[in-house]
Amino acid sequence: MAKRKGITVSRQIMDSQMLHPEATGELTGLLNELIVAGKIISAEVNMAGLADILGQSGKTNIQGEEVQKLDVFANKTIKRRMEQCGYLCVMASEEEDGIIPVLDGYEGKYTVAFDPLDGSSNIDVNVSIGTIFSIHQRISSGKQGTEKDLLQPGSRQVAAGYIIYGSSTMMVYTTGDGVHGFTLDPSVGEFFLSHPDIKIPQTAKYYSVNESYTNYWHDSTRAYIDYLKEIDPATGRPLSLRYIGSLVADFHRNLIKGGIFLYVRDKKSTDKPEGKLRLLYEAAPLAMVVEQAGGRAITDDGRRILDIEPVDLHQRVPLIIGSKEQVDIAESFFLGKKG
Repeated sequence: MAKRKGITVSRQIMDSQMLHPEATGELTGLLNELIVAGKIISAEVNMAGLADILGQSGKTNIQGEEVQKLDVFANKTIKRRMEQCGYLCVMASEEEDGIIPVLDGYEGKYTVAFDPLDGSSNIDVNVSIGTIFSIHQRISSGKQGTEKDLLQPGSRQVAAGYIIYGSSTMMVYTTGDGVHGFTLDPSVGEFFLSHPDIKIPQTAKYYSVNESYTNYWHDSTRAYIDYLKEIDPATGRPLSLRYIGSLVADFHRNLIKGGIFLYVRDKKSTDKPEGKLRLLYEAAPLAMVVEQAGGRAITDDGRRILDIEPVDLHQRVPLIIGSKEQVDIAESFFLGKKG
């Protein structure tokens, strides 16, 4: 089906549903509920400085990180929207310890794991932040869903994406049929197709890594970053460093412009030996997006992110994600095949 600019995200989702005669419309309904939640959060983000909800709430989440007030709002907004939508059996959030049940009588056949406001440490300085989501079909047979419904590998995701709140609000998602981006027109309150069939450039222009950890890097990381700083014969210049510290913002730029993002294990990671980023609601959904766009996502020991079997709701993983050509080169350094 031809991808047309200017159509709404709801129309695009419906068009995708029409390609699958067996579809019941429940995934379409679920995505539309997430869109509404994204609109509500977007409006609050844009008003945050005036509404006195910038800054910290005084609480910490399950990760031991201070929760920003907007984090609390975003988490509650998604929960309330999802718990009685009728399409879910269970949820998980970065901000909460265990599974989040849906209301009795509203059980459905899908799960959603989400990071309600990724990059929240940047809220007070007006840097782009976002909501990341991952959707699976349930595998349990009971009325309410269970933890095992959420602990599925990313390869089984039926949809994934993110909503980024920046100079404009954009939703980028995939249902396994390519990646599409929609920009919110606040004058009419609708997301319109602005980036049809997104393909990540195979060759990277940018690299995104926190270089403040240079002294703690393993030799493979240091060798790879040094390689990125060498002059590229094809362009006459090295890759440019771009690091915001908001995963969804760094990923979005690299998806559109071509780049690679790294958050790998280092000598300082004794408290987080498996990495920093969370598998279920950060690494896996973005890995589905990047693969559908023609890129790659792996760990620093060469595992495909989408193949990892989760064992914990808040499991962490090292992440190398972005343009295929550059991830291939990174893999050769980290697996000791180059350098």
